[in-house]
Amino acid sequence: MTDLKQDASPKFGTFLGVYTPSVLTILGLILYLRLGWVVGNLGLTGTIFIVLIASSITFITGLSASAIATNIKVGVGGEYYMISHSLGLEFGGAIGIPLYLCRALSLTFYSFGLAEGFALMFSSLMGPLPPHTVPILTAGIIVVVTALSGKSASLALKLQIPIMIAVVLSIAALVIGALSTGFRSPETVSTFRTAPQGFWYVFAIFFPAVTGFTAGIGMSGDLKDSSKSIPRGTLLAVLTGAVIYVAVPIVFSVTNAVSFVNLAQPGVEAWTSTALLGSVLVFAGMWGAILSSAFGSALTGPRVLQALSKDGLAPRFLSKLSKNGQPTIATWITGLLALSAVLLGSLNAVAQFVTILFLTLYVIINFSAAIEKLVRDPSYRPTINVPWYVSILGSLGAIFVMLLLNPLACFVAIAIETIIYITLRRRSLEKRWGDVRAGFWFAITRHALIKLEGHSIDPRNWRPNITVFTEEIEEEIDMVYLASCFNQRRGVVSACQILEGQISKNYYDIDKIENHMREVLEAHSIQAFCEVNVAPEFVLGAIDVTQNNGVGNLRSNTVMFGWPNDDVKLDLMLMIMRTISKIGKSTIITKLKDLKSKGFYSQIDIWWGGMENNGDLMLLLAHLLSMNPKWREAKIVLRSIVYDPAQKAETEASLAETISSVRIKAVGEVIVNDSGASISEVICRHSREADITFMGLMIPESGREHEYGKKLLELSEGLQSVVFVRNASEFSGKLL
Repeated sequence: MTDLKQDASPKFGTFLGVYTPSVLTILGLILYLRLGWVVGNLGLTGTIFIVLIASSITFITGLSASAIATNIKVGVGGEYYMISHSLGLEFGGAIGIPLYLCRALSLTFYSFGLAEGFALMFSSLMGPLPPHTVPILTAGIIVVVTALSGKSASLALKLQIPIMIAVVLSIAALVIGALSTGFRSPETVSTFRTAPQGFWYVFAIFFPAVTGFTAGIGMSGDLKDSSKSIPRGTLLAVLTGAVIYVAVPIVFSVTNAVSFVNLAQPGVEAWTSTALLGSVLVFAGMWGAILSSAFGSALTGPRVLQALSKDGLAPRFLSKLSKNGQPTIATWITGLLALSAVLLGSLNAVAQFVTILFLTLYVIINFSAAIEKLVRDPSYRPTINVPWYVSILGSLGAIFVMLLLNPLACFVAIAIETIIYITLRRRSLEKRWGDVRAGFWFAITRHALIKLEGHSIDPRNWRPNITVFTEEIEEEIDMVYLASCFNQRRGVVSACQILEGQISKNYYDIDKIENHMREVLEAHSIQAFCEVNVAPEFVLGAIDVTQNNGVGNLRSNTVMFGWPNDDVKLDLMLMIMRTISKIGKSTIITKLKDLKSKGFYSQIDIWWGGMENNGDLMLLLAHLLSMNPKWREAKIVLRSIVYDPAQKAETEASLAETISSVRIKAVGEVIVNDSGASISEVICRHSREADITFMGLMIPESGREHEYGKKLLELSEGLQSVVFVRNASEFSGKLL
């Protein structure tokens, strides 16, 4: 229903919907009250220089916004819509919420300015006014502007036509008045008569003059064709503003109507003493420009709130539309917020903070366009192509101005937006569109893989990239947890389920199974990739997956199995181990008991047969395991068996040398087995209290898998959790 109302609402073209509100917001208070002051302090050359710098930053931002707008149909919310559909909903919310508050406070600010102008005129005619006249007038202006904007956007925008005429007449009156009073040589040297703080101080005072160009973008949802109107209207408004902000200083600099000393005084006197008919046309243009800016805030603020509501970042009722398609509720909420801000009395400090927040918006718009260009998503095909470095330059320029205006306000604004972003991020917002982030990470990943392809995997760079084969992931969550502990967020863990059958004959809802696996892993806070493969039988499927898993040099180098329910499956695992060892893939077979559900762990045992007999990988895995929070206090014990007491000292020295050379915190223990006890009895006696025990795997001869499987079962009896390891990787025997 809401969408139908939105479609039925009046739509606007480039001139009325974008250009008019944008250019009238640009030609506002600074033009009338501060531009003469800039000329009187900087001279003509310095003034034109700051106009060109400021206009360049806004023009680049306009180009970036135009590029994004020509690639998508910009819906309700203007800049918020662009950013949320480019960088994601969290970024959009981090900018959109402050943007809405800026629009609401801007309504108060412009209404204050207009009220002060009226009060000044009334006091000159009627004498001193009651003390609370300005706040009362401000509140009345807010109510009128809000009512007109909420009733009809078309009416509010059409009211800007006579306002634009008044502005044009005021500029024409200035030019005619200047031409009729004779000429002089312009002052080209900066004097800083009333601005001893210097050039950048004057620049900071002037810059807010050019920040109104996004007023038209805020009307995006009410445009007939946003992809055409936003670029044309925005860029034309910026250029118009730049031309006027260059032309007026030239007029002030060459006319005899006003001295440079008088120009250096802030206020509207430079205009009224120069223009034809004095203050009549000047005040009409100035008040009209201020009123237009108020209308712009009253129109665009509610539309940002409407967009936030649609995306679940504000209460849903705020997105409801009236019969004529206007966000009436959001408009009145904005009006109430603006009214409450009147209680602040003076908004000078707030106005500077609002400017800072707008500048953060420009930073993000430019950044969005740069990222879109760099990522080169196939869907990003704007008709206006802006080089990424141009957009980055616009971002840097906006940051520079923010620091000039008020470093403290700059950091506070960034902190607020960061807090909003983190809050929204934690809410795990559900978005309904793609954004550039996936493309960004894809581009980074592709670049990294290509770079990695040019490097051989040296023992120094080895990471455990583990493929974990599971049957029911809920029942084998301990094994995936252990793999993620080995991984230490430095390698890759892939949880793989093999379905026995044929794709051509059987139906498998692979997506559903993978999603279920992801949900289980997420519930246990385990980071791993999930995949489901269909194969005629488990052995062939496991071998194929092991060979093909990964890309380039980022391939799996280790496979991991859980302890099977029957001897036949254990035999199959040992057969798979024999095959994949030939292609340099290591094997881990685990027999775990409630590993993840325990608290902190105290001991890790490794039954040591030497580096070459799987010891290097076992020692590395034990070390990686001990780096996890629950395992940090666990003692790593290297245990070795000798049968002759005379060998004990030599073996202890060898273990100590090994531990020292690999720089892993561990202790060695040599056990003399001269009683004739079996190896399984010795291991059980010494490791029954260990939280986890590592033992090596050998490759059984073909046909003897079942016999070797029984031996493994015997070795693991009486122990808590056991990890059998077969090393066939690149660093075999070369632990660094």
